[in-house]
Amino acid sequence: MSSPALSLEATTIHIAEEIEVRASIEVTFAALLDQLGPYNETQVDRPLPMKLEAWPGGRWYRDLGDNNGHYWGTVQAIKKPALLEICGPLFMSNPVITNLQYRLKESGGVTLITFRHQSFGLILEEYRNVKEGWNYIHEKVRQRAEGPRPH
Repeated sequence: MSSPALSLEATTIHIAEEIEVRASIEVTFAALLDQLGPYNETQVDRPLPMKLEAWPGGRWYRDLGDNNGHYWGTVQAIKKPALLEICGPLFMSNPVITNLQYRLKESGGVTLITFRHQSFGLILEEYRNVKEGWNYIHEKVRQRAEGPRPH
């Protein structure tokens, strides 16, 4: 039995995106943590709640209860409210490593999120179209940050 050779394109993902949010950097960062954590969901509005331990070495994972779940990554760096960096396999159960980086910068009441997703390893075809998923999550972050907040 032979296996197909991987091309370089099949071993990497690189996504760079900027998201403009009409909210303070503190509110935007909190919305990001909420959306990546307990309010995470799929593109069809199906809840996909995650746990994000927002400190260096903290885990990012899907908790299915009773000590079951899926490990997605580890907080590699965090500088509230300007930086969140996560490293791990994310949703891929293959030999792969991913680095996610969120850099936030505020100017005039508007926060710019600079997002970068870089993956390297055995990336199956089913995982190659992740940009739509990130766009969905980032739109939810924007809506959460710009939406009404309790006093």
